Order: sequence, then structure tokens, then C-alpha cells
Amino acid sequence: MTPQGGGGIHFPLGSAQTSRPEELRLPPTSKRAIDPAVLAEPVTILKGVGPATAAKLKELGIVSLGDLLCHLPFRYETAGDIISISSMPEGEKVVIRGRVTSHSLRRSRNRRLTILEALIRDNSGAVRAVWYNQGYLQEIFESRPEILARGTLRRRGSDVAFQVEGHEILNEGETAGLHTVGIIPVYPSTGDFSVRRLRSALAQAVRSAVHMTDPLPSRLVAANRMSSRASAVVGYHFPLDLEQARAARKRLAYEELVLLQLALLMRRQDLGLRPGWPLSEQGSLSSAFVRSLPYQPTSAQVRVISEIETDIVRSSPMSRLLQGDVGSGKTMVATYCLLRAVETEGQAALLVPTEVLADQHAERLRAQLEPLGVEVGLLKGSHSAKQKKMVMESLAGGELEVVVGTHSLLQEGMQFADLRMVVVDEQHRFGVQQRRVLTEPENQGWAPHVLHMTATPIPRTLSLTAYGDLDVSTIDELPAGRMPVETRLLPETERRAMWAEVRRALDAGQRAYVVCPAIEDGGGLSAASVRETYAELQKGELRKYRLEMLHGRMSAREKTGAMESFTDGEADVLVSTTVIEVGVDVQEATVMVIEGAWRFGLSQLHQLRGRVGRGEIASKCLLPIPLGLEAEARDRLSAFVRTPDGFHLAEEDLRRRGEGQLFGERQSGLGDLRVARLLRDRGLLELARREARILLDADQGLERPENQVLGEMVEDRFGASVRWLDRA
Repeated sequence: MTPQGGGGIHFPLGSAQTSRPEELRLPPTSKRAIDPAVLAEPVTILKGVGPATAAKLKELGIVSLGDLLCHLPFRYETAGDIISISSMPEGEKVVIRGRVTSHSLRRSRNRRLTILEALIRDNSGAVRAVWYNQGYLQEIFESRPEILARGTLRRRGSDVAFQVEGHEILNEGETAGLHTVGIIPVYPSTGDFSVRRLRSALAQAVRSAVHMTDPLPSRLVAANRMSSRASAVVGYHFPLDLEQARAARKRLAYEELVLLQLALLMRRQDLGLRPGWPLSEQGSLSSAFVRSLPYQPTSAQVRVISEIETDIVRSSPMSRLLQGDVGSGKTMVATYCLLRAVETEGQAALLVPTEVLADQHAERLRAQLEPLGVEVGLLKGSHSAKQKKMVMESLAGGELEVVVGTHSLLQEGMQFADLRMVVVDEQHRFGVQQRRVLTEPENQGWAPHVLHMTATPIPRTLSLTAYGDLDVSTIDELPAGRMPVETRLLPETERRAMWAEVRRALDAGQRAYVVCPAIEDGGGLSAASVRETYAELQKGELRKYRLEMLHGRMSAREKTGAMESFTDGEADVLVSTTVIEVGVDVQEATVMVIEGAWRFGLSQLHQLRGRVGRGEIASKCLLPIPLGLEAEARDRLSAFVRTPDGFHLAEEDLRRRGEGQLFGERQSGLGDLRVARLLRDRGLLELARREARILLDADQGLERPENQVLGEMVEDRFGASVRWLDRA
């Protein structure tokens, strides 16, 4: 099940505050009394948490008391303090405390509602309270319990009643006011497990926070005037006021960012300690390649190559991320890097995520490199066993100098005679453990230089966090003559005119993409599918043209055939899923129609748009949208239409969707940020990075007694991948 809620914490307006019962405060303790083992106790030790409830908590990732304490609220509601019944104002939400002295149950006139009325009395007076469709309370009220009730006093003529919105039965031993008084935390939950039950469990567990070990050195905590970790956790769950909640969030966000920056910097040091093979100065092959280009490299490409040259002449292996907008010329830089390894009598590999992309790269490289005397091999999953064996034997024997491959390059038993350069295209499609098959020095005694490439622009704040273990180069300039793509939103009423526009382009000898968000028909307009759209266009608007279909469930042979048909001009239109979003380069394709565009993120839309406008003909990207599209989705698409800059769109995408899944596709072993938010916490991020550098400069292994807990928590939170090779 998907948790409800999440993301950055939301603070309500105002400054509500209240006193908290003693059981929701952190008990006094000493370092000797701290027992972290308490946090490993199962949640079933809590009152009211049996096997069924524990199973529901497990769906939220909560098994132990420590897990429960780390399940933080994502927003708060405020209800104010308890007031006497006699002082209740009309029309304002308040909380009262009193005893039920009588009650009755009846049905509304239309028989659709049950109406429970009860007289609640305190020392100042009494009021008639009303509940709707909560008849089960009648049996509870038989014992005349004391209750807390949150609601509003309403008057209709001479009739005055307190309409109840929430209540608590004050049983002995339970925390009074937990769900109705003061600042009320609201937690991510699932549809069949209430936030109220979560809050009740946390009210019991919160005193165990005293056993939390603080990973931050006391110097950092004191210098930044922050509370202990345990106090911050308690203050986050059950704050006295909103200022305490903000301070608690800041403390936990800072801790999280320090741990993350330490993990990234330690990973960076790990990479720097590996032996590498320094490449000699630029030779004849790479020079001849640059001279053969039919264009002048941009200043950004020249700058990036210079940064790479600084890395690859060193004895430690390069580990650099090259990011650039679609069409900015990253492949030229990648080809240069491959040749730099070959001209030093080494080998080079280009790792790509899809066979379609592998075929295109191999074809391009062969056209460019074979005239220079460099043979290019291709290794992909759809090859026969005989084909794979031939390529692998050529690589192991050193006869093959450059290879393009998919995940097949990562298979067990893969050997190179002398691998000195690896380029990973769309590197976020590969996990760290996968890439290590090629990039670790286990096979040959040294690690190759590695250039990671991405066409997904990364905001600077995100790159500091997600890619802090890499040097980052950016191509921020498009080649001369690259024409902007005209992008338009089209209401559903203009569909026929849109297809007429596509036909005019096809009649002029151009080609078109039609992109859909789904393979099968999921029902409804929002689930436009490749198969349904392909069938409809064949019979309807594009019946006179040659269409091909491409999606992820096709076999490798079918995908290659469809792509080759479109690339060679045998097909006029390619109806596809987002499998074409990276790398595909067909200069004759000048029109793209994106169905269900609101289903995609801004960065993904930008990647798709980058498949057109790659030649000398003006190109268009057309987005048909329904008339009833939600305002938020329309606003997001409008931002895409008016913004051609991928970096700006990436920042906007980050702002809109948050950073909940920073590392999902990257599979880096780095967990999602639970508290910190990059855009909101830029200042904390910079501070955390500075402090992390200071800590590692003074204690490279985090092995001093005062830093050992910190090192263990970095290991526990971000995985063994950050540990240095000599500390295994």
C-alpha cells in the first residue's frame, strides 16, 4: 500500500501552543542510562499493538520502536487549549473537557443519518453536544465517561448545540488531549490504518527516544545551538509550540545532511585511493577525430575536454559526471574520451541502457572511427551465444579496442585485456553495483577512468547532494545553428487541426513521433496507450502513411526493426512509449505529438522534446490536453511550453515534486531524504558540507572516539559502498 502524505513538513498558520502531559516529555537520563537495544524492541511491546496492528505498521516500514520514532509527522493541525464550557464563543473551533451525564440516539427525518446527542458538563456549566453517524458511542457513554471534544458551538434560532468534529475518551493511563488539544501531529499512513492509531502508539514510544545515540559531535551541536537528537525527535512528534517543531526539524535535517555529505565525501576519497592508469598527452587519433568534425566544437565542449584532460593524466582514476541539455554535444566528448584510451594502447567501453541506443551509438562510432583504423564492437542481450563469445574473446585478447554494450557488458566472466576508459551513458539507469563490474580495479590491478553522462539537467543544489562523490562538468551551450522547438498546448477541440499539421510535415518528406504514456489501454483519456493510438491512427488520421510501433514489451529484435525502419525512412511515423526519450537521433523527425503529457514530469517532457529539432528544419512539439484538465497540471505544462532551458525546468520540476525519491533510479545505496528538503534547506546543505569536510580533514576514518558513532551511523544509513577500500 502507498503511504498517505509525506514530503516536507507543513506548519499551519498561527502560533498555537499548549502544555504537554508529562508522559510526552523526555525523561531525565545520563549517558550511562542510554541503552540503544531498547530501540530494537518490537512494536508489539506497546499497549494495544497486537499482531494485526504490527502487520499494518510493517507495511509502513515500522517493525521496532526505533522505526516508529523515525516515522515523523509531515504536517500539524492546531486546536488550541481547553476552555470552559461557559466561556465558549459561537462559531469558533474550540476544545472542551467534561463528563457525559446523559445521552440519546435518534434518526434524521430522512432516516439517512443517526444523530447522537449527549450532555457534557464541567465545573462551569453544560452543553448539548451532537455527533453524526457515530451511534457506536451510545454504549461507551453508558458509563458516563470524561471526554475531550473538539468542535464548534452553533446556534439555529433558539437552538444551541456543540457540533463535535473530534473527541477522546479519557481512560485511565492514556495520554489526555493527544488527538484534540494543542498541536496535533499528522503522519503518513495507509488507507486502512488510521493516523489516530499511529499517534497513540507514538505517545507510548516517545519516552524511549532517550535511548537514541546522538551521532553529531557535541561541538557541532553546541556551535549551532541545537538540541540533542533525542530532544529533537520528541519535539518533532509532540512539540510544545510551532517554534519547537521548527527547531526540531532543523536539527534533524542538519543531522541528515551531515551524514549524507560525509557519505559522499568518503566515497569520493575511496575513489581517489584506487590505483589508476595515467594516460599520456593527446595523441594522433583524438587530434584527427577533432579535425574530422564537420563543425567547430563549442567553447563549452572545449572547456569540458580540458577538465577531463586534467583528470586522465593523473595516476588516480577519473570519476566525472558530464551533464548537458539535449543536443548539447555530449557524444562528441564521449567519443574523444574513448579515443584517448585507444591511442595509449588501451581499450574503451561505452555502456548504454537500451539496445536501441546501443545500435545507434555503434553505427555512429563505426562511421567516425573505422576511417581512423579503430574497430568498434557491439555486445547486447539479443545477440546469439556465438556472437557474444566472439566479442568477449576479442576483448579479453586485446584485439578489439572499443566496444558498445548494454547490460551484457556487466555479465559475469567479462574480461578486458587493458580497459582504460569507461563512458556510461544515461548513468542513472545503472546501479552502483552494476557499474562497479567495469570500474573497479579487481580484474587488472588498476581502475579505468570513468565518465558518467546524463542528458537530464541537474540543479546545482541536487548535484551537490546526489552526485557529491563526482566531479561535475556541464555543457551549458548548444551548437551553433540549433533551432528552438516550437511547443504548443492544444485543446481537445483542435485535434483534427493538429493531425492536419502532422500530415503537412509528412507530405514534405519529414517524420513524426507520437508518444503515449502507456502500452495497453488502461481506460479513459488519461491512459492513452501505444497500441490503441497506433490502431486508431492507422485507420484514421494517418491512414495514408507508414506507421511503426515501439514499446518496452517488444522483443529486442522487434525494437531494433521498428527503430531501423523509422531511421531509414521506411516508416513515416513512430508511435512509441518513452523508450525513445534518450539518445535517439533522427534528424528528419521534426514533429512530436505527446499524448497524456500531464502524466509526465517536466524533465521527462524536455527529454522527449529533445528528439526533434536535431536537424536544420524548424520543429514542433504538440501537446493535446482535455478541456477539464486540472489547474495544477495545466500550469505545469504551461511552464514546459514557455521554457526551452532544461536546467530551469529541472529546478522547477524539483520544486514542484519535492525530493522524496532522489536516489530511486540511481540505485546508489543512498537512502531518500526523510527530513531535509534541498530547495528549502540550501543553507543547511552548505553548512553540512563544510562541517563534513572539517570532520574528515581532522579524522579521515572517523575513528576517533568522539566520531565513532558518527561513522557507524554513516555506514548504517548509507551503506557499505561509502567505506574506503583499505578499511574493509
